[in-house]
Amino acid sequence: MENARLSQPNNDKNWKVWGPYLSERQWGTVREDYSPSGNTWSYINHDLARSYAYRWGEDGIGGFCDIEQVLCLAPAFWNGKDPILKERLFGLTNQEGNHGEDVKELYFHLDSSPTHSYCKFLYKYPHASFPYLDLLRKNQKDRLSPEFEILDTGVFNGDCYFDCYIEYAKAGTKDILMKITVHNRGSEAAAIHVLPHLWFRNYWRHNPRYTSPEITSLSGDCLQTNSSRNGTYYFYHNGGEQLFCENETNSERIFHKDNIANFVKDGINNYVVNNLDAINPGKKGTKAAIWLQGTIAPGVSQVFKVRLSKEQKEEPWADFDEIFKTRQAETDGYYNKLAPGTLSKKQKGLLRSAVGGLLWGKQFYYLDVFKWLFGEPHEKQLPRNFQRNYDWQHLTCRNIISMPDKWEYPWFAAWDLAFHAATFIHVDPEFAKQQLLVILREYYMHPNGQIPAYEWNFSDVNPPVHAWSVWYVYEADKKRTGLSDWDFLERSFQKLLMNFTWWVNQKDANGTDIFEGGFLGLDNIGVFDRNQMPPGIKKLQQADATSWMAMYAINMLRISLELAQHNLAYEESAAKFFRHFLNIGWAMHHVGKREIALWDEEDKFYYDAIQFANGASKRLKVRSLVGIIPLLAVEIMHADLFTKLKEFNARLGSIKRTRPDLTEVISDIEKKNKEGNYLFAIMIGDRLEHLLKRLLDEDEFLSDYGIRSLSKCYHDKPFVFGYQGSEYSIKYEPGESSSSMFGGNSNWRGPIWLPINYLIINALRKYYEYYGDSYTFEFPARSGNKLTLKQIANELTKRLLRIFEKNDAGAYQYHSTDQDPWATEHFKDHHLFYEFFNGDTGQGLGASHQTGWTALIANLLLEMDGA
Repeated sequence: MENARLSQPNNDKNWKVWGPYLSERQWGTVREDYSPSGNTWSYINHDLARSYAYRWGEDGIGGFCDIEQVLCLAPAFWNGKDPILKERLFGLTNQEGNHGEDVKELYFHLDSSPTHSYCKFLYKYPHASFPYLDLLRKNQKDRLSPEFEILDTGVFNGDCYFDCYIEYAKAGTKDILMKITVHNRGSEAAAIHVLPHLWFRNYWRHNPRYTSPEITSLSGDCLQTNSSRNGTYYFYHNGGEQLFCENETNSERIFHKDNIANFVKDGINNYVVNNLDAINPGKKGTKAAIWLQGTIAPGVSQVFKVRLSKEQKEEPWADFDEIFKTRQAETDGYYNKLAPGTLSKKQKGLLRSAVGGLLWGKQFYYLDVFKWLFGEPHEKQLPRNFQRNYDWQHLTCRNIISMPDKWEYPWFAAWDLAFHAATFIHVDPEFAKQQLLVILREYYMHPNGQIPAYEWNFSDVNPPVHAWSVWYVYEADKKRTGLSDWDFLERSFQKLLMNFTWWVNQKDANGTDIFEGGFLGLDNIGVFDRNQMPPGIKKLQQADATSWMAMYAINMLRISLELAQHNLAYEESAAKFFRHFLNIGWAMHHVGKREIALWDEEDKFYYDAIQFANGASKRLKVRSLVGIIPLLAVEIMHADLFTKLKEFNARLGSIKRTRPDLTEVISDIEKKNKEGNYLFAIMIGDRLEHLLKRLLDEDEFLSDYGIRSLSKCYHDKPFVFGYQGSEYSIKYEPGESSSSMFGGNSNWRGPIWLPINYLIINALRKYYEYYGDSYTFEFPARSGNKLTLKQIANELTKRLLRIFEKNDAGAYQYHSTDQDPWATEHFKDHHLFYEFFNGDTGQGLGASHQTGWTALIANLLLEMDGA
């Protein structure tokens, strides 16, 4: 049934018209920052969020909304002790956390069907007063201290908490059932207040085209919504008190100005918690809630139900339970079909959790940079001393986009999105393609061809992995359907041509095919900030930037060759990108006046090269992922691809004759294997073998849990670069970063990052496709145990899977060993998906709900040998 819904044309306008598109944090974002100084984190914080009517979106706990986010639905909770309703998730700002911003709540995206016909979310809520101040004070230490998490406060000791399960089932495309099941896990009875909220995003305040919508009481058990944008909905509930206010800012509290409405956004909170006269007695507004209450005995649960429907229902509860049962069964059926039979029960559970989390990561993302900078046409421009993203005034986003993490990173990130699409293609192919295309549209991509990075600085530069993702998605879709989606491939290719040209024009300063790019998404991986060169150093000629571009060129070559099978005009593009690939490969071995190579023959590794003001170059000999990226520039092409491409073959022959030195620096493109495959790669001769010796060495990159981002050899002996009286150093740090570089909330100096690990495994499978069983390497290095490249890819997959397996204590390996609850009955089986993982222990670090690119664990399960 789910696949049938997905196959419907324009399915985002039917079964996906409602979904979990509500952000988990709208406060503290760039788009809601209207401060003169651009101090995003302090303008609207968590404390002010309950009183501030957002301009660009809404947030909540386990919430639903429509694709335009006109109407929103989410629960709030209160234990009778907290100073505020639990309407949104609490966390620390970048300045408050030991390692940057961090959510301090326990919640899990448990399940979702691809069309969100069924969704399940778990929030764990303490019986005791939530420890807001304790979490704030004990995290204001230093970068060397670990994060102080909510489990460290002891508030969950003795199982004194509620498990609040939030479930949704759709009876139809615009008939949404919500069921909230609250379990008392404690040993004593406890009171709980459940307040399902229904409200309109405030779209009318800044847009005179729209009149204010309204929610009114239709009867004692039904509310009615009316708006010019989505018509009428009916909100049914069983018992409880109806509460109304306006989704308008409490200006008296925040700005010390008069309110424009009598009953403002925090009115429901103030009425319930503080017993203030803050709700509308006339029972109407743009924000409403149903106040439901219960006292739950120990070990017992209570269910609270509401229903939001486009049509009036005489018996809204008659089919309620049956609809949930049906949707759950359909979702079970979908995942049973998705999971290969070779996977274990636990692996199938992990696959479902990863995909479910990825699906919950969708968000309505809205931002018009011009309006954000200069105000609405009818409004006075607000003062801005710091005009962030001034060069991106064309950018207008209004889409459902997959987020890296809807709390920690509730904004799209270009290279994250490419990895998200690689998982989505196995779940919702049309959404995967849409995600790749939307970022290339004229209202996202800069007129000069740059792809926007993320809202903190759209001009930042991420690794150019979009073409890789486009080709991956196209191939996976073709394998699934047996058909080529030429339209998708061609649309993507045309826009990527512009982006590739931007890279060549903007990031190859000398015109020598050696590229820069700054931090390139790898934050603190450099000895110094790669966006800011120390005095006297002209530029950093980056092995990773140059290798990413080699990978980009070979991806574009492969796409153009595929398109040429459909339209011979693309032979021209194929020839262009083949020459780019050759030029970049050649340049990596001829840098600067002294003709040094990025490959070091003595160390057998690729390094960055720094160029001094006098033009001389020197290698910066740090063994990091920077030197592994050349491995990824690989593609296998069958001889049949070239059969009818006479023009391309002629140009290829001309290059071989006139510039044999170019073809000598890449793999032997004259030689095909017995299956008729050619290998196109930067790693020539014995370089692959030497690089693998480093990569698969447990004293360097190979961990029990995957590939580290920095060699472990720098643990006891940090690398030090001295220049003009200053020293710059880098040390192996397997866990959290001790540096505040790029916010300090991520670390590329030792931890394991799933997207790069996935690309490495993907590349090894391609090398195996060419070399087959004839090439074997020691795994681990110096062990004497020789494996094929496919076997090595599988072994790396198994090591990554260890992160998600239970340890001897009964908790998942990624959990902190200092937090005992993770091994207890109601904690032990719920997965989290962290941003990165400790290079020695596998402990999860950074964002804790980054099922964006960490959902690639699903790809690894689907692509394991035998799966």
